[in-house]
Amino acid sequence: MAFELPSLPYATSALSEAGMSTETLELHHGKHHQAYVTALNGFVEKNDALKGKTLEEIVRFADGKADLAPVFNNAGQHWNHILFWQSLSPKGGQLPGALEAKIVEDFGSVASFKDAFKTAATTQFGSGWAWLVLGTDGKLKVTKSANASSPLSSAEGRALLGLDVWEHSYYVDFRNRRPDYVANFLDRLANYEFAEAQLSAA
Repeated sequence: MAFELPSLPYATSALSEAGMSTETLELHHGKHHQAYVTALNGFVEKNDALKGKTLEEIVRFADGKADLAPVFNNAGQHWNHILFWQSLSPKGGQLPGALEAKIVEDFGSVASFKDAFKTAATTQFGSGWAWLVLGTDGKLKVTKSANASSPLSSAEGRALLGLDVWEHSYYVDFRNRRPDYVANFLDRLANYEFAEAQLSAA
């Protein structure tokens, strides 16, 4: 069973008013993410050890194996982007009660959480990701990862939100202003309702 590019949970134009253009979504989802899926399927087709495994199993299986680095990169990016699209919403930026209470409990305040997330996202050198994670200790934390790595591959806990900070995710709309892209995500695009649902499921 080949892996497939998931449909976006909104129209490609739906996030424009909140700062992510149709052009960005068409390029990022339709070109970049599709390329990861196509490459991953090619690797699975040629490697019997990968056949029949779920995406999560492939990410964990390939992690840290030099000969499977291309597999990890494409599987990891496929998994990361699936979460990323769900982390965005045309009605984003509004914190539901249960998640807000948990954030205040674990970070001290919503402002402290946003500061921690901005720091992680803007100090990730080069390509990578920033995450809101439910740690294995039951507390929320903010982490960052390089390239295709994620809380899934590092076993840091359950990812509730993920922000892509590869340049292709923001250059059309924000040019080199990554801090503005991150602030816009937190205040206008972040799907905190999805994060709260992930928290409840955990």
